[in-house]
Amino acid sequence: MIENEMIKRQLNHKTIRAFKPQKLTDEQLTTLFEVARQTASSMFNQQFSIIRVTDSKKRQQIREICNQPYVGQNGELLIFVVDLYRNYMIRKQKGNDAGRLHTTDVFMQGVSDTLLAAQNVTNAAESMDLGCVYLGSIQNDSQKVIDILNLPKLTYPLLGMQIGIPDQQPQLKPRLPLKFTCFEDEYGYNYQLEDLVEYDKVVNTYYDLRDTNQRVDSFTYQINSAKLDRQITTRDNMLETLHRQELCWK
Repeated sequence: MIENEMIKRQLNHKTIRAFKPQKLTDEQLTTLFEVARQTASSMFNQQFSIIRVTDSKKRQQIREICNQPYVGQNGELLIFVVDLYRNYMIRKQKGNDAGRLHTTDVFMQGVSDTLLAAQNVTNAAESMDLGCVYLGSIQNDSQKVIDILNLPKLTYPLLGMQIGIPDQQPQLKPRLPLKFTCFEDEYGYNYQLEDLVEYDKVVNTYYDLRDTNQRVDSFTYQINSAKLDRQITTRDNMLETLHRQELCWK
C-alpha cells in the first residue's frame, strides 16, 4: 500500500470528543473555512454554508438536542448547512423563479457539496494536529436547530462538527474489512454471519480495551440491536421538516 503523510493521517483518523479549553486562532479558523470554500462542488452551484456557533445559549440548546455532554463545550462548534437559499435569491433578483431548487435532485447535490466540505475541513484540521467529531445528532431535532440558527427556507442543517485541540488519545476504531465494502463491477450480495466472526472478535477486543463504562459488544450485535429496530423517533420527522423548508417537494 502507498503511504505518505496525508494517507497516514487519514488511516489514523480518530474521533475526538474531549478538547482542551483553548480557542482556535483566527488563522486556524480562516484556513479551515478557505479549505471548505475550495471543495469540489456539483455543477459549480456551491450549495453549502457553515454556521460557527459562538453564543453560549445556542451552544447549550444544541447540546441538549444532541444529548451529548461534550457538544458546545470546549473547541469550535460548526454547523454545515445545505444552502439552496443563496441561489434562490440570486435567481429572484435576476427576475426568475426558484426553478428546480425545490427538487430532491438539487437537494442531494447540496448534500454532496456539504458533506465534501465537512470532510475537507476534517482533513485540514487533522493536518494541523486538531481533533474533530462529527455531530449527526443534530438530526435528533433538525427543526429546532433551524429555529435556533434562524435558517431561511431552502436550507437544511445537515451535520455538526466540533473542532479543537485534543485532550484524549482514543484507540483506532476497527472498520469492516475491504471485502465487505469494496466490489468490482457489481454488488457483492453474499453476506454470511460466519464471515464476520473474526471482525466481531476484533470489535469486541476494541471495546474491551476502552473505558469499562462503555458498551462491550460486537459489530453484528450492534446492527441487530434496538437502534435499528422498528420504532418512532424524532428523526422520523425529517421529511416533514424538509418539506417545511421547501425542499424535496418532488
